[in-house]
Amino acid sequence: MTLAISTTTSAATSALAAPEQKKKALSSDFETFLKLLTTQARYQDPLEPIDSSEYSAQLAQFSMVEQQVLSKDLLTALSAQLGTGGIGQVAGWIGMEARTDAPVEFDGAPITLIPSFTGAAQSAALIAYDARGIEVQRRPVAVSSDPIQWNGIGSNAQALPNGEYTFAIETKSTDGSNKLSLVDAYTRITEARIDVDGPRLILKGGQEITVDQVRALRELR
Repeated sequence: MTLAISTTTSAATSALAAPEQKKKALSSDFETFLKLLTTQARYQDPLEPIDSSEYSAQLAQFSMVEQQVLSKDLLTALSAQLGTGGIGQVAGWIGMEARTDAPVEFDGAPITLIPSFTGAAQSAALIAYDARGIEVQRRPVAVSSDPIQWNGIGSNAQALPNGEYTFAIETKSTDGSNKLSLVDAYTRITEARIDVDGPRLILKGGQEITVDQVRALRELR
């Protein structure tokens, strides 16, 4: 079963927006606090002026309270994101296969690739790059969106080592121009983590991607 992905992070966004709103409110309170201190200094008894150290102590106390409130709100926002507004959205993805154009891990088992073509392509070649970005395989493929099973056999007919690979399709159009585009691959999701920017997925091999990099999901095969 393959599922198309459509995600929403409105709850997480609202949760993270709360500290910003509180920050604005605290800023307004701080301005009011300064006005009160200014008024107090203006109308103080000139014969018994307020010690300047008292002003410093009051400012320090206000600043301390401000930081405590902001820290508490940030923790509250992160807790909310860990719930239904964040990692809860993708917890069920763990153990499934994600379709992504990010680098994926090859462990000897074939990798399912999903090529995509735009425009009028006359011919196409599948290119595999290792973790260093070096081309390790190039072979002709049909101009078709049918899945390709990549078995890790290099251009010299020798098995490529296990590791991280990225795939691309190079097409040649009827006018002779070439186009290079990344190819989606299916790989297993092993973990979901929370980040200040939202949930992140850990793939087999340790690669880390965002939810937006997942094109589709399917049951592990």
